[in-house]
Amino acid sequence: MPTGAITGHIDVAQVVLYAFWIFFAGLIFYLRREDKREGYPMERSPNERPQRPSRVGFVGFPTMPSPKTFLLAHGSAVMAPAPNADHRPVNAVPGGRFPGAPLIPAGDPMTAGVGPGSYALRHDKPDLTVDGEAKIVPLRTAAGFYLEPRDPDPRGMEVIGADGKVAGNVTDVWIDRSEYIMRYLEVALAGTAGESARSVLLPVNFARIDGKRRKVRVNAILASQFAGVPRTAAPDTVTFLEEERICAYYGAGTLYATRARQEPLL
Repeated sequence: MPTGAITGHIDVAQVVLYAFWIFFAGLIFYLRREDKREGYPMERSPNERPQRPSRVGFVGFPTMPSPKTFLLAHGSAVMAPAPNADHRPVNAVPGGRFPGAPLIPAGDPMTAGVGPGSYALRHDKPDLTVDGEAKIVPLRTAAGFYLEPRDPDPRGMEVIGADGKVAGNVTDVWIDRSEYIMRYLEVALAGTAGESARSVLLPVNFARIDGKRRKVRVNAILASQFAGVPRTAAPDTVTFLEEERICAYYGAGTLYATRARQEPLL
C-alpha cells in the first residue's frame, strides 16, 4: 500500500465526523463555563421550611470558571467572577409559601430595589468618552453641542407628574457626547429656590415632551415623588451607579407609585 493511503482501511468521513463531535462538545462546554462568569451562582427559594435556608445557591453543570482579569478602556480592570459579589439583602418577602411566589417589597417600595425598581451595583464613576472626558453632561458644560432648532426645546417647560400636578421645571438637558442624543432632563423641583433649590434628573425614556403645550409629562411617578429621586454627588456628572438608581426609581414607580397599580385590571 502506498504511503499515506489510509482511505483503503479507514473511514475518513466517520473519523472527521467524530472529531467534529468532540470539538463541538468541547466548544459547548467552554462557552457554558464562560457565560457563568456573571450571574452565578443563581439563587433560588426552596419550599419555606424551618430546617432549610430561605435562599440557596445553584450553579449546575459545568461549574463556574476560575477568576480572570479583563483589562478595560482607560487603564481600569475588572475580575470575573467577581470576588466581591452582590450580597445585598432582598428587601422583599414572598407573597406565598411556594417556590416562585411573587415578592412583596418591604418598607418603601420605591427604594426597596426589587421588581421594576431593581438595579445592579455598577461602578460608582462616570462613563467616559474615548478621549477620557465625562460622556453624559449637561448642555451648560458641553461646548459645541446644541439642540436641533426644529425640535421642541424642553428647557423652561413644566414637568407634570402622573397625578396631573406640577413637579417642577426643566432647567437643562443632559446629553450623551458619544451618541449625540438626550439622556436626561434636569428638573428644578417646585417649591425650592435659592440655597434650598433642589434638582433631580429625569430619564428621557420616562418623559413625554409636548412642544405645543410646553409641558413634559411623566406617567411613572407622582409629582410629590420627584423629591425622592436619587441625586448625583456632582452637579455636572453622573456615575454608572447613580444612573442605575435613578432609572430604577422611575421604574419602581410604574408599579408602586400608587396602590392601584399593584392591583389586577379586572
